[in-house]
Amino acid sequence: MSCGLHDVLAFEGLGKPAVLVASDVFTQAATDQAARLGAPAVRRVFVAHPVQDRTDEELRAMAQAVRAEVVAALTA
Repeated sequence: MSCGLHDVLAFEGLGKPAVLVASDVFTQAATDQAARLGAPAVRRVFVAHPVQDRTDEELRAMAQAVRAEVVAALTA
């Protein structure tokens, strides 16, 4: 989790909008870590866990399912 959140914050620090996309099992960890890093409102979208065992087709479907949410987070 920490690398993804740090990457989002690094992009945001460069003025580039970014959103964390992570497995939903990390919802509380992302919330806690974002608060500790001073960015409690960092944009984040969660997908169903687990991710690593999914087929390419399943990953595409997962990405498509959150596409609008990611775009909304990036453009809000």
